[in-house]
Amino acid sequence: QVQLVESGGGLVQAGGSLRLSCAASGRTFISLPMAWFRQAPGKEREFVAGISWTSAATDYTDSVKGRFAISRDNAKNTVYLQMNSLKPEDTAVYYCAAGARGYYASTKDREYDSWGRGTQVTVSS
Repeated sequence: QVQLVESGGGLVQAGGSLRLSCAASGRTFISLPMAWFRQAPGKEREFVAGISWTSAATDYTDSVKGRFAISRDNAKNTVYLQMNSLKPEDTAVYYCAAGARGYYASTKDREYDSWGRGTQVTVSS
């Protein structure tokens, strides 16, 4: 497995921006698809964004398209989530995940075998 540590969460006003980082160690990071998921209170965990190991393919849930951008720096073993135009409904704990196999980042959490502990993002209205 890969050890993942998220950072960059916090409290921000609606319309503001945050950049989440996820530092990876352990198993070879460069060949793994990566993703961000989030879980709001009382809701199921949901896919937010994913990126292939070459960065050529990305995917986003509809509610964040045009506002969020996922990227990765394989030399630094780090994946990022740039979040712009934040809304109160983006409030959640955000988790970084490493895929078990494959090229594309799946939207299904069962396809990921390594998870960080999460970072809280709170957007005030």
